[in-house]
Amino acid sequence: MRKDFLTLDDFNFKNKTVILRIDINSPYNEKTKKIEISDRLIESAKTIKELSKKRAKVVILAHQGRKGDPDFLTLKQHSQLLTKYVGRKVGYVNDIIGKKAVNKIKSLKSREIILLDNVRFFPKERKKESPKEHSKSQLVQTLSPLANVFVNDAFSAAHRSHASIVGFTKVLPSVAGRTMEKEIKSIKKIITRMKISKHDTFVLGGAKPDEPLNVMQNMLKKRTLEKVLVSGVIAELFLIANGYKLGRVNMNFLKKKGYLNYIPQVKKLWERHKKKIEIPLDVAIEMNRKRKEFTIEELPINSQILDIGIKTCVRYAGIINESKSIAMKGPTGVYEKNGFDLGTRISLEAIANSRGFSLVGGGHTLSALSKFKINKNKFSHVSLGGGALITYLSGGRMPGIEALMKQ
Repeated sequence: MRKDFLTLDDFNFKNKTVILRIDINSPYNEKTKKIEISDRLIESAKTIKELSKKRAKVVILAHQGRKGDPDFLTLKQHSQLLTKYVGRKVGYVNDIIGKKAVNKIKSLKSREIILLDNVRFFPKERKKESPKEHSKSQLVQTLSPLANVFVNDAFSAAHRSHASIVGFTKVLPSVAGRTMEKEIKSIKKIITRMKISKHDTFVLGGAKPDEPLNVMQNMLKKRTLEKVLVSGVIAELFLIANGYKLGRVNMNFLKKKGYLNYIPQVKKLWERHKKKIEIPLDVAIEMNRKRKEFTIEELPINSQILDIGIKTCVRYAGIINESKSIAMKGPTGVYEKNGFDLGTRISLEAIANSRGFSLVGGGHTLSALSKFKINKNKFSHVSLGGGALITYLSGGRMPGIEALMKQ
């Protein structure tokens, strides 16, 4: 039977130089200035270890954060954590396409592993271009002549047509890593199951509105989606679209991030699908170092919204309990902050205890699962992808996977 894509089983890696794209984008603690261990990093270590055992020379590309954000960092800490979980030294090179990186790659010996610096430091990494266009980029043109094969194990970034995700597939033999292989096979099974249920609930939150909004637009248009439960930043945008005033602190935050530009899209979604979109009934802020809740009718408040309130938690948990299929991407609030993890914890526990077919994904969601010590086996599938998971489920384009399937 013909496979849709090649895997690590289809290539002899002995003494071959491998460019391995992984996603180890990890939660960042601004107080300690340290990244936190993540499931993505642990799973990526398994692919790295397998390639090293197969006597490959491994050159790793990965990213951390976005330009302008506090977690837009070098990958030095990541190399240290990878060393621990791979069981072999993962050398850090504070360069991507300069002489230092090139010379280090050329000098690699069998089984040696290096991690180049944050690939998003390369200015054109996130430029939206086709695989062919990205194959002509300086990143691909510099690194590909030094390698024999490209391995994409970054499922959670596969919905992006970025240079390091799709560019190498045009100039090198390309295969899926173990994480990518597992995610694709598992989610295909899930898609079949969800088509049968036709009573799906999506719990969408987090601090980035673009992916959830695009997914909502796609899912609500193409699928029978019963409910979308919004929280986090996208919930704030829906409250504004409904005429609620959030207060100066929240509006300044949204304006600074450029998130108010999404209001027209949010208003259209609400006008067309208001019966299927659930917005918060109440929100939580910090007052005198304690959690304080306000109903949306009591807005505006001159303090940062940090979580959904208990009334919303109860409402959302009830909907989850009645659903046949549930997916969650992104926490409901600032779950890392004591007292403001309530919404995220209640939502995840409701999904874990539901009788429906369940999926959760996204780096911060996975981190929350660990924090709350919720058994991952209680979910039908725990994906390392956030936006990638939901995009794939909604039928959106997955350039990283498409590029592999054309090999």
